[in-house]
Amino acid sequence: MSSTITESYVDIPNGVEARVEEKRVTVSGKRGSITKDFWHTSINIGLQDRRLRFWTESSRKRERSLVNTLAAHTQNMIKGVEEGFTSRLKMVYVHFPINVRVEKRQVSVQNFVGERKPRFAKIVGDTEVKFEGDDIFVSGIDIEAVSQTAANIQQITKIRRKDLRKFIDGIYVYVKE
Repeated sequence: MSSTITESYVDIPNGVEARVEEKRVTVSGKRGSITKDFWHTSINIGLQDRRLRFWTESSRKRERSLVNTLAAHTQNMIKGVEEGFTSRLKMVYVHFPINVRVEKRQVSVQNFVGERKPRFAKIVGDTEVKFEGDDIFVSGIDIEAVSQTAANIQQITKIRRKDLRKFIDGIYVYVKE
């Protein structure tokens, strides 16, 4: 079976530093530093001048598609240390006002649909959660941590076993930046 080289490049902009140690990629910029370990892949990673190179000599479809996936992850890391990521959530309630607080590394939602017990959502990584009126801002440099934290907050206010057309209460993601 013949082998072909599949490769992808990611340019590193000015103001951003990247390091590759075996299969661990570290990107640092003005907002912080992110490290991802791609040990589980058979993709080769190299740093040439101001470009990261991802390549494989395998002819298997899985490895060839993984090249672009790792490049996209690294592109998100670069965007995160330059600009950061933000998800905006909206608190929607009809009768019972929702009270939201940050306690340690979790978000507490109280008085959801009149419930007495609070509900808790985990804050993942170095993500920051801020409130402004009925809006919740989840921000950070790691897109995966920001998205997972926003999903955790939305998930704990999911209505079950009721008509969703009538019971619209909850916290919903409405903007991803």
